[in-house]
Amino acid sequence: MASLNVGNLGDYLREQRRNAQLSLRQLADAAGVSNPYLSQIERGLRKPSAEVLQQVAKALRISAETLYVRAGILDAERDRDEVETRAVILADPSLNERQKQVLLQIYESFRKENGFGVGEPAAAEHDEDGTGVTDEGTGGDTAVRGIRTADADDDAGPRRTAG
Repeated sequence: MASLNVGNLGDYLREQRRNAQLSLRQLADAAGVSNPYLSQIERGLRKPSAEVLQQVAKALRISAETLYVRAGILDAERDRDEVETRAVILADPSLNERQKQVLLQIYESFRKENGFGVGEPAAAEHDEDGTGVTDEGTGGDTAVRGIRTADADDDAGPRRTAG
């Protein structure tokens, strides 16, 4: 039998779909999932992935985080601050995508150092344009290396004269 959270998610999705005046088939098409699969989610028979929930949320024009909480992917109390912090960083128009990814990685490293659980890797979540920084082959300190590299490029130390 389905867990309580999945049933709660299904009821919530059905309510949101009806409020949006969409048929099951229309929502399935808009979200890019099959009609039977969406029906199973609504009836609490399937637990969708975060990616599917994100697609459904986008199609319904609601918050993906709300669906993550309903599905038990995010703990509403504990993870709210983390989600809000990430959202603020990602929404900042004064930062480019690479800077946002580096900042998110630094944030994650501090959370991990302080004993908080680590969510999905920041680069995997928001690396849509291919400019995000990943941890592959760097031992996990990509953000720090990226900053050091930028600082080293700007360093005019050897060209300065002692006076």
